[in-house]
Amino acid sequence: MKVRNRSARRRGVARRSTTQYIPRALLAAAIALPGLAIIDAHAAAPEEGLIGFKYLYYRDYQPGGERMRVTAPSAFVAKTLPGDVVVNASGVLDSVSGASPLYHSTLSGASGKGIHDYRKAADLKVTKYWDRVSVGVGGAFSTEHDYQSKAGSLDLRIASADNNTTWALGVANARDSIDSTNLVAVGKHRNTNDFLAGVTQVLTPRDVVQTNLTVSRGTGYYNDPYKAIDVRPDYRNQYAWLVRWNHYVESMDASVRLTSRLYRDSFGVKSVTLAAEWVQPIGNRWTVVPSLRYYSQSAADFYFDPPYPTGYTGSGFYSADQRLSAFGAFTPGIKLIKEFASGWAVDFKAEYYEQRGDWRLQGKGSPGLLPLKAQIYQVGISTKF
Repeated sequence: MKVRNRSARRRGVARRSTTQYIPRALLAAAIALPGLAIIDAHAAAPEEGLIGFKYLYYRDYQPGGERMRVTAPSAFVAKTLPGDVVVNASGVLDSVSGASPLYHSTLSGASGKGIHDYRKAADLKVTKYWDRVSVGVGGAFSTEHDYQSKAGSLDLRIASADNNTTWALGVANARDSIDSTNLVAVGKHRNTNDFLAGVTQVLTPRDVVQTNLTVSRGTGYYNDPYKAIDVRPDYRNQYAWLVRWNHYVESMDASVRLTSRLYRDSFGVKSVTLAAEWVQPIGNRWTVVPSLRYYSQSAADFYFDPPYPTGYTGSGFYSADQRLSAFGAFTPGIKLIKEFASGWAVDFKAEYYEQRGDWRLQGKGSPGLLPLKAQIYQVGISTKF
C-alpha cells in the first residue's frame, strides 16, 4: 500500500511578504513555502517521474473594501534516477497587491499606502532510497524586495520489514534577512531551527494513521516594521502535534481523510485545526474531493483589542495585528481531478475562507474586529514520465 503524507513547517508572519498578509489558517492552503522539511511515507522510490504546473489566485476582503490579491504560477518536477535516487524541484513566482491592515481592521490602502511586491522562490530535494531506509537532503531560496530566506533540511525514514510502519525524523534550518522599504528594519535577521518526529502506521488494508510532533525554535527580528507600533519578543518557540487518519470506504469506493492539529507557541497563541476530506471517484477517471477545515486560536499575550492603540504604555511588548487576535475560521472547499489514460491529469480547486472572533472554539474571540473573508482558486496540470 502506497501512502503519501506530508508535514511542513510554517514560517512566522513578522515580514512584508506574500504570506505576511494572508491569515495564519491559510498559509498552508494558499501558497507553498520552500525549504520545508517534507517527509513522505514512501517505502521505496517512485517508479514514474512527474512534472506539472499550477496557478493560484487568492483574494481577501473585509466590509468596506478589498485587501489583498495574490497570483502565483508554479512548476514542479520529480524524477527517479539510477540507484534509487529521487530528485524533487519546484519554483514559484507570485505577485501580491492591495491594502494590508496597519492595525486591527484599518486598511493601509485607504490612506494611499498600497502594497505591490513579487516573490521568487525555488527548492530542491534529493532523496536516496535503500531497502527499508531513505535519507533526504533539501535546500531552498526565496527572495522579495525586502526579505530573503535561505533554508536547508535533512530527513531520515525507516520502514519496518513488512512496510506497514514508517518512522520519520527531520531537521531544518532557515536564515532570514529583513530590510524593510520604510527603513525601520535594516539589516535585521532571524534564525529558525525545526525538528520533526513522526510515525505512519498501516492499521488495516483500509486504514492508515500518521502522527507527527514538530518543534520550532526561532530567534531574531519578529516585529512588523510596517505597523506604527509593533513590538514583539526576539524569539519564538512553536510546538505542534498533527494526527491524520485515512480510511477507505469499500462500499462507496471512496476514502475519507481526517486531520487534527494542536499548536501553541511562546507568544501565547494556542490553536486547533480540524479538517476532513472525502475522496470520491466518479465516472470515467474523474475524482471529486469536497473538504471542510475549521481553525481556532487564542490571542497572543501582547495583543490588544481595538481601539488602537489601547493598552500601549510606551514600553513592553505590543501588537494590534489582527492575525494575533483570538478568532475562529471555516474553510469549505472542493477539488475536481481528471486523469487521462495517457498519464496526464488536470485539477481544479476552490476554497472559501471566513474568519470571525465569535467563531473561536473556547471562550470569546477578540471583540471589535471586522470579519475577514477570502477566496482561493487553484488549477493544475501534470503528467507522468
